[in-house]
This record gives sequence, C-alpha cells and structure tokens, in this order.
Amino acid sequence: MTRVLVVDDEPQIVRALVINLKARKYEVEAAADGAGALQLAAAFHPDVVVLDLGLPDMDGVEVIKGLRGWTRVPILVLSARHSSDEKVEALDAGADDYVTKPFGMDELLARLRAAVRRAEPTGGGEDEGIVDTDDFTVDLAAKKVNRDGRDVRLTPTEWHLLEVLVRNTGRLVSQKQLLQEVWGPSYGTETNYLRVYMAQLRRKLESDPSHPRHFITEPGMGYRFER
Repeated sequence: MTRVLVVDDEPQIVRALVINLKARKYEVEAAADGAGALQLAAAFHPDVVVLDLGLPDMDGVEVIKGLRGWTRVPILVLSARHSSDEKVEALDAGADDYVTKPFGMDELLARLRAAVRRAEPTGGGEDEGIVDTDDFTVDLAAKKVNRDGRDVRLTPTEWHLLEVLVRNTGRLVSQKQLLQEVWGPSYGTETNYLRVYMAQLRRKLESDPSHPRHFITEPGMGYRFER
C-alpha cells in the first residue's frame, strides 16, 4: 500500500485529501506544521509527500530541504503561491512537482500517481549498465550517479530526466517527449520545468555548468546527452 504524508495547516484541505486518498486505498498520515512533518516523515517513511508551503512554524521550502538531507521521496508541493520565482525556489530545493491552490482533486491525484511512478525502480533489462563520462559515472541498474568518487544526490525527477537522456545518448530528445516521459502524458508545453531541472543536473554533474559538455540544449527543439 502506497504511503502518503499530507502536510497542511488547513483542516478542510487535509480532510478532503485524507478522504480521497483513503478511498483509493492509500495509507495516509497528516501533519499540520513543518516540525511535525519532518518527525512524521522519519517515523512513517512515506512513498510520497504532499506539502503546503505556508506552514505556521517554518516555510515549506525549509521542510523540502530538511527532507532532501536524507531522503529522495517524491515531494508534491500544494500551495497558494502562484509566482514563477516561488515555484522555481521550491523545485530548486528538491520538490518534484507543484500544484497551485485552488486545485482539482483529479489532477492532484494524477500528479501524485506520476510522482510515485517516477520513483519506482524499474526491472532489469538488456540496456541497463554503466555509462562513463570524463566527469561522472551513471549506474542505470543501481540508479546512482558517482562524481569524483562520491555519490551525487539526485531527486527522483532529476534521476528520471537523466535516465531518459542517457538511454538516448547522442540523440536529440524533444521537449515534448521529455515532459511526457518524466512528468506524464498530460504534459507537453511546460518547458520551464525542463529549464529548471536541466540547470540542476548541470550544476550537480557538469565541471563547468555554464558551458555544458554533456547536457546539450538544442534551442527550440530539445536536449541531447553526450558522453
């Protein structure tokens, strides 16, 4: 059973989410503030976190950073903050998706399912193996990236984006294909998501992120991975 941690200080939203999630056979726990969320996450080990940013004791971005210190659990932000800067800040901190309030329950549940699906390990296949570059090594089977002898911590979304590109080494992957493979079939025009996450991958993996050698942008078309 998939475990969901809901973090929100609005009782009516928590109630609606708990009812809808339990009706779909999810196991649900809820926290009303950031400190409670971090404690509950450590004890409950959720498969996905639904997080409001406007919490009474700390900003939700701090909760994201606290979680990312020890777990790659998918984090779905649910917030009334609409500005692009605030969305990018949450995504940069390690969130995997962002839904603005008021929200449609069907859309939220679809995004939650997609976040869980992206985080699930895939079965072994013929194409799985080790991909080496001059700067880092990607282990597709173990879902790990090593740079300078140390594992690089990637969020589930960062990993999934990297995986799609690496499996298409040398080939242009269109923006639409990347969006649909990583975020789901209902996506196709949210190119700002790609810009944010490509910047994060370059920052973590490229020796010179401002002049990338491995994650190449083909303007207006998509991205290409080169060893």
